Amino acid sequence: MSLFLFKRIATLIGTLIGASIIVFLVLEILPGNAAQMLMGPDASPDAVAALATKLGLDQPAWTRYWHWIGGLLTGNLGDSYAYSSPVIDLILERLALTVPLAVMAMALTVVIALLVGVTAAARHNKLGDVGLMGMAQVGIAIPNFWFAILLILVFSVQLQWFSAGGFEGWGEGIFAGLKSLLLPALSLAVVQAAILARITRSAVLEVMREDFVRTARAKGVSQRMVLWTHVLRNAMIPVITVMGMQFSELLAGTIVVENVFYLPGLGRLIFQAISNRDLIVVRNCVMLLAAMVVIVNFVVDVLYAVIDPRIKASDV
Repeated sequence: MSLFLFKRIATLIGTLIGASIIVFLVLEILPGNAAQMLMGPDASPDAVAALATKLGLDQPAWTRYWHWIGGLLTGNLGDSYAYSSPVIDLILERLALTVPLAVMAMALTVVIALLVGVTAAARHNKLGDVGLMGMAQVGIAIPNFWFAILLILVFSVQLQWFSAGGFEGWGEGIFAGLKSLLLPALSLAVVQAAILARITRSAVLEVMREDFVRTARAKGVSQRMVLWTHVLRNAMIPVITVMGMQFSELLAGTIVVENVFYLPGLGRLIFQAISNRDLIVVRNCVMLLAAMVVIVNFVVDVLYAVIDPRIKASDV
């Protein structure tokens, strides 16, 4: 197990280094000048040059890269050009909303997908299977932002059960905070749940053809126990693979949904930073999202070994 973890950790570190280089280079080749953007089009060249020097934009690219990496390792991410405040404070403040939103959306995705997928597999080629998979196909075709607007129209405008936007804050209580995030989380979860439900159904149907399933049924184990205990666990490898990718997509999807619901999260911060050409905020936020994706994939690899020890043995 130690060798397995060592290989996965080495891959994790190498991927993070590669991602940091790509993120830095991509933002370096973008057209425009951050100092000019902050000073305005009417600023004098001397004023723009002075601000560029103050921000360190006149230094060579490789010097700025090493300073950035050193800041990432020490927690000193610099100050925002537009907000004139530490980037780390801005990110931590917005993560307090974005992470619960993504986790809530992922929980809804898993619950809906497993219920629909296993139920459809248990009624294979019957009316229930056709109906559920038809609904899943419709869910796949629905854009997140369109479904978010639909939820606002139904539950906020017509029924007035939820606020149409904004976030009351965790200071108002956990229930109030979760209520503010329920519609955004549901709009993020519907498409991912539809995809995961189809994957779950296919994986469960494949496992149901195995000999050990017939043996369990021959011993008198109920169909529900066979499905949810024996079959589902052995079908979880492809399901967990998709779940890992979907959590990454949910993090990226918050950029659109947070703007639809006017939520002060990380996605909205990235959108505002791009509009202001606040490259230091964009760079650190994008690197944070990339790191989350890599770490999620690392956790998925470890879960593979926990669920199926044969994977760990073959890798070692």
